Amino acid sequence: MGKVILRRRMVEEQLIARGIRDERVLDAMSRIPREEFVPKNLVSSAYEDCPLPIGEGQTISQPYIVALMVEKLELKGDEKVLEIGAGSGYQAAILASLCRKVYTVERISSLVKFAAENLTRFDNIIIKEADGYSGLREFSPYQGIVVACAISAPPRMLIEQLDEGGRLVIPLGNRFSQELTVIKKKKGRLKTEKVCGCVFVPLVTGENSDRS
Repeated sequence: MGKVILRRRMVEEQLIARGIRDERVLDAMSRIPREEFVPKNLVSSAYEDCPLPIGEGQTISQPYIVALMVEKLELKGDEKVLEIGAGSGYQAAILASLCRKVYTVERISSLVKFAAENLTRFDNIIIKEADGYSGLREFSPYQGIVVACAISAPPRMLIEQLDEGGRLVIPLGNRFSQELTVIKKKKGRLKTEKVCGCVFVPLVTGENSDRS
């Protein structure tokens, strides 16, 4: 079966059927070829309803989770977005189709190289090798921040780099129990919305290099 058909089926059966409604998100997910962001030996599994390993103990997230996290940012098109955990670059590619500029941070050198190779055709993505726990202050504030790895509490530096009216989408919890959470900043105050249970690899940080 052709990749275009598999992609269309993914959108219909995994995204729309589960409640993803943002037409811009659905369009981006239907256009970006996920098979280009997985290891070559997993290309045949690119549109399966599950995360896939990309090396270094990391994964490319399940398509539905990618769509859900991006939808929760409520992007209109002119935003500057920070992504923590570039992985293979897939979510950055989706984001780049929906906003003005994407800054994506990855701590693992081999994944920085993998993501950079996968993202060469995008001129509105900057990828940095850095500790995601600290964010990327030099380009802040961001109207959206999305964290593709789990941590027990939102890092203070990410909250500081979030623009007024901005949204931080982040999985909060430990290795075994996490909740996808949206944190909105309004007039200096934070409003938290719990979305659903989820399972992400832990945030790799210099403050937590053993991933515990």
